[in-house]
Order: sequence, then C-alpha cells, then structure tokens
Amino acid sequence: LLMEAAEPKPRLPHSLDWLIMSYLKSPEFTQLGVSTKRVRQGLLADIQLVHGQTPFTDVKTADIRGMRDQLANTPEAANARIKALRQVYRYANDCELTEVNPARNVAYLPSQNPDGFHTWTENEVIQFESRHPIGSKARLSMGLLLYTGVRRSDVVLLGPPMENREKLVFTEFKNRLRKPKKRLIPILPELRGILNASESGAFTYLITKFKRPYTANGFGNFFKRRCIEAGIPHCSAHGLRKCGAVRAAHAGATTRQLMAIFGWDSAKQAELYTQQAERDRLALENMYLLTK
Repeated sequence: LLMEAAEPKPRLPHSLDWLIMSYLKSPEFTQLGVSTKRVRQGLLADIQLVHGQTPFTDVKTADIRGMRDQLANTPEAANARIKALRQVYRYANDCELTEVNPARNVAYLPSQNPDGFHTWTENEVIQFESRHPIGSKARLSMGLLLYTGVRRSDVVLLGPPMENREKLVFTEFKNRLRKPKKRLIPILPELRGILNASESGAFTYLITKFKRPYTANGFGNFFKRRCIEAGIPHCSAHGLRKCGAVRAAHAGATTRQLMAIFGWDSAKQAELYTQQAERDRLALENMYLLTK
C-alpha cells in the first residue's frame, strides 16, 4: 500500500517560521545576489525545520548560541547561520515587529582557515606560466585574473564589448542589483599581448569548448584543473587576486590605491596588504640592527 504523505506543519502566526518566510519575501532578501540568496535560504530552511514552530519573540540569545554550536565543527557555516538570523531579526526590527535582535550579541566562531584562499607566490605564478604558454586558454585566464584584479564572477563576463580606448568599462557582478559599482580599469600592455595571442569570444574573452561564456563555477572548475596540471593543486582563481594585491602593496601601493585597483569600499581589506608590506620592508631594512 502507498503511504500517505505527511501533512506539512501549519505555519503559525508570529512563529520563527512565519518571520523567516516574511523575510524571504522582503526586498532585504530578494535584492541580494543569486548565490547569496541560495545559501542563506538553505541555512534558514534548516532552522525552520527544527525551530520553526517557536514564537520568534520567545527566541533568546542562548537559543541562537545553541544553533551556532550545532555547527561548531564547521565554523564558517556556523557563522553564516548567525549572520542569516541577524538579518532576519533586523528585518523584524525595521518592521517594528520586535525591538530585540537575539542574534546580535552571539559571537562568531574563530575560522579554521583565517587566511582564506591560498595566496599565490611568485614562484607558483612562474610554474603555471611554464606549463601554460601564451596562446592557451589557461594563460589567458591567468592574465585576465592577474592583470585586472577582478573576481571570478567578473572575469567570466569581461569581453570586447567592454573595451573603450584601451580601458575596460563594466559594472561589478557582486551587488549589481543592490549597490551597483561601476569600474574603469586600463588594459595593461601585458594583458593586451596575451589577448592578441589568444582565442576569444565575440562577447566574452573566455569561452568554453562549445564557444559559450563560462559560468563562474564552471570557470572555477576549469581553472582548478589547469592548476593541478601545473603541479600547484592548492592554488585557485581567487588566490591570484590576492597575489596581485601583494604585488601592488610591495611595489608601494597605498591603502587608497589598493582600494581603487581592486574595487574595495573599505580600507580594512587593503590595509591587510599594506601593513604586511610595510612590515616586510622595515624588517629587510633594519635586520642589521641585530648585529649592533
């Protein structure tokens, strides 16, 4: 006999489930990027399954700390859960549904990978270039990443229609709906030489074997395979962006210059590179003091 499907639990008014569903219909959520919405909705769905019937005003800081600690073995996911709940309750605050945000004071867990993606070394750049010569799609990929400093989500969209007098003019993919950011960056001679020697599409420089533009994830997989071929499997597309920031900082770029080059709105990210470069420079110039 076929078993009847379980009846879905009713959505109680003013339950946490009800609040989350209201948030998911709000502009605060719908105007987020596609990937951000997908991840956040998944995180909130897990919370709805376990805690959805609880009145949202009854949820305490200790309860949310418990939700965080359930994912303690994956701190990035735990922190993302807290961030999602903070946004849900911020929405409730703005709608005057409650004056409390129980997620606000729940601390994030320390990351197991505080440095994020591996930053390419100059030797790794040389190793990749030795394996993938100019004219190959792999080398074109590296050139676009390294000499524009853009994210993976932007590199797959760059193409001839964006060129204007040896400059690339485009809007960043990230936050393009919520807070669009126009960019204008020069096409460096090094990149122009690679472009001239490479096959490109009519609309995007990078194209698949089927002559179509890459998706960001598809390109990430393609580039990872090229890194493995070059003997540097720990390297990634995003790590080249960080390599470029290290290069610029060690060449003397200021915080504001790095912000302009990489499109950062906050000085915090840029200062990570300028401060490290300054420490390295001072150490090299002053290590002789240990001999006095």
